[in-house]
Amino acid sequence: MEPSNIPTTPVDLKTLRTKFERAVRKRLMAEVPYGVLLSGGLDSSLVASIAQRETLRLQAARNAQQEQNGFADAEEELAGIDEDYKLNTVPVLSQLNSFSIGLPDAPDSKAALEVAKFLGTKHHNLTFTIQEGLDALSDVIFHLETYDVTTIRASTPMFLLSRKIKAMGIKMVLSGEGSDEIFGGYLYFHNAPDKKAFHEETVRRVRNLHLADCLRANKSTSAWGLEARVPFLDKEFLEYAMNIDPEAKMIDKDHIEKYIIRKAFDTSDEPGEKPYLPDNILWRQKEQFSDGVGYGWIDALKDNAELHVSDEDMKNPKPEWGDDIPDTKEAYWYRCMFDEHFPPYCASTVMRWTPTWSKQTDPSGRAIAAHAQKYAHA
Repeated sequence: MEPSNIPTTPVDLKTLRTKFERAVRKRLMAEVPYGVLLSGGLDSSLVASIAQRETLRLQAARNAQQEQNGFADAEEELAGIDEDYKLNTVPVLSQLNSFSIGLPDAPDSKAALEVAKFLGTKHHNLTFTIQEGLDALSDVIFHLETYDVTTIRASTPMFLLSRKIKAMGIKMVLSGEGSDEIFGGYLYFHNAPDKKAFHEETVRRVRNLHLADCLRANKSTSAWGLEARVPFLDKEFLEYAMNIDPEAKMIDKDHIEKYIIRKAFDTSDEPGEKPYLPDNILWRQKEQFSDGVGYGWIDALKDNAELHVSDEDMKNPKPEWGDDIPDTKEAYWYRCMFDEHFPPYCASTVMRWTPTWSKQTDPSGRAIAAHAQKYAHA
């Protein structure tokens, strides 16, 4: 996966779909209660859809075996069957649990509920208050070991959600991280000048996942003893997806971001096939997690930063920060909390998440022109 080597392999949608289904199935191998994180966006919804299909398949295999052997039906047990009908260890759940979090009336929560009803999962739509989020900020920065604005905005709701999931007895969850980096799903990819630049940016994003989205997914969950598994980063799937000609991934007026992964799971042209997702979810535009949990969350963070950081503070940053000067009061506030937990040299491990091909200072998806245009006509 070298940024200088531009792939030329044409996309095979069926292969893409098959490899991702296999990636999800592999991550269901467990001996503990599990669930899926379901934001209602494309990535988590695809993971949930495949996981639910596998749950139903295992239930059917279990029931057939019980009928044959005369066993009584059980609420939950281990099944020894995988996609090749070889021995495996997978819990057969009576119903797959899915989880979402947001402020009341959050965009993601509404979409997640729609997906859960469509799939038939046992959905838990959890809410948090702005004050709960603000109270958790210092703990989030401690566990995440970062002061990056985007990471903290998104990690706080996930941190709160993970605590509630663990309290319910769930030990492992599937999550949808990685897709945006692989397929150029962030809205700033609309501005990619050519396929070479597009590919180089996807490679850079994938290589730095441990400093951004995977940092959030790993540490927000592990802070509470919850394990997160990410099917999009399956080695076999990643190798295939990153070797697709980037021309197929580019965004234009006829191709929304992540078009090929959406199209791979659009079975409307395959008669008799049950849809993986409703069309309005399959083709829903990207919402960054920190936006999707409720636009009021980011607004509240900015407002509270104004209370904690003065204009004079912004003019006189701490000398030990060197050239790494916060450019907003929100960023300044997080850096101060980071300094309360860690010595100055730890700042060298932090990477800021910033959009490429953009002059904006706010990393929120709402600040991207493509997002504004979409919802201006909604």
